[in-house]
Amino acid sequence: MSASLEFYTSLPTKRMGAGALFFNTAGNILIVKPTYKDCWEIPGGIVEENESPRQAVEREVHEEIGLKCRVITLLSTDYQHPVEQKTESIMFIFEGGVLDEKEINQIKIDGTELSEYRFVPLAEAMKLLSPVLARRMEQTVMAHKNKTAVYLENREIPI
Repeated sequence: MSASLEFYTSLPTKRMGAGALFFNTAGNILIVKPTYKDCWEIPGGIVEENESPRQAVEREVHEEIGLKCRVITLLSTDYQHPVEQKTESIMFIFEGGVLDEKEINQIKIDGTELSEYRFVPLAEAMKLLSPVLARRMEQTVMAHKNKTAVYLENREIPI
């Protein structure tokens, strides 16, 4: 093994996840209910090996709700320190856009990974999402409204 390859294989790895923030025309947020969790999520998932966060969210959105989307705008990046059995991670949320009635009618839930979806106001989403995602979403929606992006560490803006 070459010295440079040995160096690169010795570097730490981090888990990465990517999600999409979608709205309906009334300004409500799209959330989805995984069959394997008690809380709701946004469309998205784990970034696979040799896949960019953008590619991952586009793939996951298509797999989970059947929509083909092209995300470009990054809204938030959240570095998560290790907690208990979870390793450190980096979570990305991208702008999914506003879905009109025709696009919403194209949403398909397979019933295996997800059981349902709904559009809810941010205040209701905050009660249904996990506390970790709820705090990240609060900051992400604020970044969306301000037409900017936000960097977080453990769901907070570092001071």
